[in-house]
Amino acid sequence: MAGQHILYAMPHSLYSGRARSYLIKNRIPFAERSTGHESFKAEVLPKSELPTIPTLVTPDGDVIRDGAAIIEHFEAANGRPCRPLGPRQQVISALFDVIGTDGLLRPAMHYRWNFPEDNLEFVRHHFLHSQRDVPQREEKTEAMMNRMRHAAMIFGVTERSQKIVEDLYLQYLDALNTHFNCFPYLLGWRPCIGDFGLLGPMHAHLGRDPYPARLMQRRAPAVYRWVERMNREDQDAPEFFDAASDFVAEDDVPETLVQVLKILAEDFVPETRAAAALINSWLNERQPAAGSRAVGRLAEALGTADFNVRGEQITALAQPHRFYLLQRVHDAFADFSQEKRDQVRSLLEVCGMEQVLTTTLVRRMARCNNLEVWE
Repeated sequence: MAGQHILYAMPHSLYSGRARSYLIKNRIPFAERSTGHESFKAEVLPKSELPTIPTLVTPDGDVIRDGAAIIEHFEAANGRPCRPLGPRQQVISALFDVIGTDGLLRPAMHYRWNFPEDNLEFVRHHFLHSQRDVPQREEKTEAMMNRMRHAAMIFGVTERSQKIVEDLYLQYLDALNTHFNCFPYLLGWRPCIGDFGLLGPMHAHLGRDPYPARLMQRRAPAVYRWVERMNREDQDAPEFFDAASDFVAEDDVPETLVQVLKILAEDFVPETRAAAALINSWLNERQPAAGSRAVGRLAEALGTADFNVRGEQITALAQPHRFYLLQRVHDAFADFSQEKRDQVRSLLEVCGMEQVLTTTLVRRMARCNNLEVWE
């Protein structure tokens, strides 16, 4: 695809990092603009339907909103270079995409907003400079930051839950560090779709904000290197003296990655099940019309769901977007032969993730005119 794309994004945006990294790694020419740029409201927003980022404008003027849709646009056009061929790796890649995009919001929000002595000036600088220099700039900045602080709480970060959020994150970080000491990417020697999804929270919030970035540098230097690596065009793996160039052979999923998934499952699985139950109840009661909008702006949801993690109750928004992405896991699984399904199911059982295969909504979602809608 010739010509330069325009990516509307921000350095401190969780969701922007996923699309930006994909463009970088696949050497797709692009220029990045803030949503404060005059062209965003005048030219892009009427086509993107929602004022969310990332949003891409192609050289032909087409507008694509949301990181998943941006990546799918290029994957479909270029032979899916970032999707592994083996069934086990394919499902694990798609699962990490969901976990990164929706399953790590609590630690991302906690480590950004609950350490103001370290983070506040850094974060405020980015919120301030993401918009144009107008008389209301300071006031708008404070309003935006307060809205995101509130989002942290409704995603389940409270004084009561902070210890569990930190304990789980640190154990996950240690396990992920062990994995990245063995491989430069999740599934071997090149990034898969799951790497891009996981980068979202691990870059903007956890790998850039001062407090969590120092924590990552000290405690998990191999994870920090992966964050750097995901923002470079080349493989960037000089520390691996016997580096290969493809995914791990024979559809293998390294044991080091299985250990990461076991930790993530403690939080991700109960929240997914609780959110599905609430959304299904809402769907059965409301019966939204086919084609009606299913996903809105950040922190818009149908209600909150309660679930238990290590004996502690957490209450968080139940967001349909998690299940829009999880459909890809279910669809991939459904297309496999019975033998391959058994292989995938056995792996997910070991990881503690087997219940994601059967946790579904009673209505599917599709994408139409830059919106996720109910079928």
